[in-house]
Amino acid sequence: MGEIRLPRHMFLWSMSVIYMFAFASLYIQLPGLYGNEGILPARWQMRYTGKALLEQLQDSPTLLWLGPHLGLDTQQGMELVCLLGVLLAFGAMVLDALRDSLVFLCLWALYLSLYQVGQVFLYFQWDNLLLETGFLAVLIAPLNLFRGKSSSKYHDGITFWLIRWLFFRLMFASGAVKLTSRCPTWWGLTALTYHYETQCLPTPLAWHAHQLPVWFQKISVVGTFVIEIAFPFLFFAPIRSLRLGAFYVQLALQVVIILTGNYNFFNLLSIALSFSLLDDDSVNSWLGRSKKRKPKEEGRGGWAQSCLIPARQEQFALRGLYVMAWPEALISWSALLVELGVYALIIYLSKLYFDLEINWKTKRVASKTAFTYHQFSHFLQTVTIPSIWIGVLSLTWEVVTAMFKCACVRGFFWKLWVTIQWAIFTTAAAGMFALSVVPYTFIDYQSNSHIWPGVRKAYESLDRYQLVNSYGLFRRMTGVGGRPEVVIEGSMDKETWTEIEFMFKPGNVSAPPFFVAPHQPRLDWQMWFAALGPHSQSPWFTSLVHRLLQGKKDVIDLIQVDESNYPFSQEPPAFIRAHLYKYWFTETSEDGSLPRQWWRRNFVEEFYPTVHLGDPTLDNMLSQLGLKDKGPVRRALDAPLPQALEQVREHVRALSGPLVLWSLFATGTAICLLKVLFSATSGASRPKPAPAEPKSKRAKEAPVKKESAEESELCDGENETSEERAVDSDRSPRKRK
Repeated sequence: MGEIRLPRHMFLWSMSVIYMFAFASLYIQLPGLYGNEGILPARWQMRYTGKALLEQLQDSPTLLWLGPHLGLDTQQGMELVCLLGVLLAFGAMVLDALRDSLVFLCLWALYLSLYQVGQVFLYFQWDNLLLETGFLAVLIAPLNLFRGKSSSKYHDGITFWLIRWLFFRLMFASGAVKLTSRCPTWWGLTALTYHYETQCLPTPLAWHAHQLPVWFQKISVVGTFVIEIAFPFLFFAPIRSLRLGAFYVQLALQVVIILTGNYNFFNLLSIALSFSLLDDDSVNSWLGRSKKRKPKEEGRGGWAQSCLIPARQEQFALRGLYVMAWPEALISWSALLVELGVYALIIYLSKLYFDLEINWKTKRVASKTAFTYHQFSHFLQTVTIPSIWIGVLSLTWEVVTAMFKCACVRGFFWKLWVTIQWAIFTTAAAGMFALSVVPYTFIDYQSNSHIWPGVRKAYESLDRYQLVNSYGLFRRMTGVGGRPEVVIEGSMDKETWTEIEFMFKPGNVSAPPFFVAPHQPRLDWQMWFAALGPHSQSPWFTSLVHRLLQGKKDVIDLIQVDESNYPFSQEPPAFIRAHLYKYWFTETSEDGSLPRQWWRRNFVEEFYPTVHLGDPTLDNMLSQLGLKDKGPVRRALDAPLPQALEQVREHVRALSGPLVLWSLFATGTAICLLKVLFSATSGASRPKPAPAEPKSKRAKEAPVKKESAEESELCDGENETSEERAVDSDRSPRKRK
C-alpha cells in the first residue's frame, strides 16, 4: 500500500456521518419503541438490584446506569445518549479536530449503551457491524484532541489494515452463507427474481429491476457470487491495480443495493470499509491532482530512498537515471500481465463452475450451478484456514513496513517514542485479528474447531462488547411464493374495518415504494420479520396491538407522523385484528408507463385474532409474555435536564426520520463546503513567498563539511510530524550557532 492519509481521512469522516445517521434515526423512534409507554419499554431491562455502579456496568455495559444519578429515567437517559451521539458525530463531521480517538471512543460507548437495552429492534447485523467498525475507528483515529493539529503516524497502516480484514470477512462470509444455507433459489441462480419484491423495504427502482428478464437475473446472481467470494481475496493482492479493481467492483455492488433497497446505513458502512483498499494516489486522481513526482530513485526505493540526504540523492539520481528505466518497465509490464491473468482466471472459473453459455441468436446467457454442496463445503474447508494465513502475512507486512519507518526517525528520544507507539498498536491489531478469527470460522465449523482454546475463551469473555462479530447477509431468500405482509385493521363496531397503513412498509397496493435510507424505520423492519412466522414468534406484536388499542401517541408516530393519515387519530379503535397477505409486484404496462398499482395481493389467513381492551385473550398473552405494564413512572420534570429533553422532543415530534437525517447531513455538508471555500479564498489572498535560491548556490554557501555528517543523516524519516521537525530544527547547526 502507498500512503493512506487521504483514505484514512475519508474513512473517519464517513464514520462520523454514519454515526450521526444511526443516532438521529434511533432518537426519532425512541419514545414509541423504548419509551415508558412504548412497545418494549427499556426500563424493564434496567433492573436496579442495589449493586455498586461498577458491578452493574460489568453485568450490563451501558451508560444508562448513570441516569438516576442525573435525575433521569431510562427513556430520558436513552434520549440524552442519542442527542450526545448526534452532537459528537455532527461535530466530528464538520471539524477535523473532533475526528479524534477519544471522540470515537465516546461514540462507540454511547451506541453500545443503547444496544444493550435495544432488544429485538436493535438486533440487526448492521448494528453489530457499526459497533465493530466503530471500535476499530478508535484505533485508527489520531489522539490529537488536546494538541489541535492532526498528523500521520507510522503505525497508521497497521490499524487501518484491520478495516480491510473486516471488509474481507463481511463480503466473503456473505457470499459463503448463501451456499451453505442450501437455499434452492441461490443454488438455482433464481434468488434475484424474488429478491427485489420480497426485501424488507424496496425502492421504486426495485420495481423496475424486478421486470428484468430471468436470464439477466441469473447472471446477476453469478456476479454476486463472484464479487462476494472471489474478489475479496484480491483485497490482499500485492499489485495495487488488483486492489483498486476490487474496490470499484465492491463499490458498484453497494451502489446497486442502495438504489434498489432501503438498508439504512449498512451500505454506507460497507463503502466506508472499502476505503481501506485505496491510497493517496488513487484519491488524488479522483480530485484531479497531479501526482507529485519525487526523484527517480524514490520511485523504486520508497522509504529506503527517502533516507538519503539531498546531496546523496542528486549523486544517486545521476548514477541510476538510465539504469532504473528498464527495471521499472519490466515490473510494470509484469504486473499488467499478472493482472490480466487474474481477471482471465476469474472469468474462466466463473464459466466453468456456473456453466455459462452465450446464445448469440437470442442474445441471452444461459447459466446453472455446476458444482454440488459437498464440493463447496470442501472448498470452504480448503480456503478458510489459508485465508487466515493470508491475513497473517498481510498484517505482518504492514507491521514490518511500519517498523522500518520507525527506524528511520532521527533522534533517540523520538525513535524510542514512535517505537513504543508501534509496539502498542501492533499488539492491539494482533489481538483484534486473533479475536476476529473465531466468528470468521463460523462459516466452516471444522475450521472453527482448530482455533486455539485460549483465543476462543477470550472471544467469549468479550462478546458482550461486540468487538468482533460473524456476518452473513441474505442467507436464505424468503417470499418465494409471494411476499408475506401483515396488515393491521381497526374497527369501532366490529363490522366496518379500516386498514392502518404504515409510512414506509408496503400496504396500500396503489402506494409506490419510498426511498427511506439512511433512516431505518425499525418497526417496519420487524413487521417484515413478523410476517415470516406466527405472531407467537414475535411477542412484541402483542404489545403493539395493546398500545394501539390504548391510543398511545408515541407508538402511533411510528406508524404515521401525520395524524391526518392515521384513521383513528381522534379516538383509538375499539377492536384490532391482523391479516396475512401475499404481495407481488405488478407487471409493466404495454406503453412502458408507471403502474397505477405497484402491488397486487391475495388474502392468506388471519394473523392475529380480534381483540379489545379488557379482552381475556389479550390479557393472558400480555401476562405470559411479560408485557404487562409494571406501574406508573415518576419523572422529575421540574429538573433542568429533563425539561430540556422534553423541549427538544417537542420540536422534532412532528418531523419524519428521513427529513431529520437529510437536514442534518445537508447542514453539515454546507458547513464543510464553506470551510473549503473560505480556506481556498484565504489561501489565494495571501502574498506569494519570494522565490527560493537555487540549490547549487545554497550548496556552495553551506557545503557539507564531513562525510560522517552525511552518514549520520542517512536514516531521516519519510514523513516527519510537526513535533519532530521542530526538534530537528533546534538541533541543526545553524540553531546551535
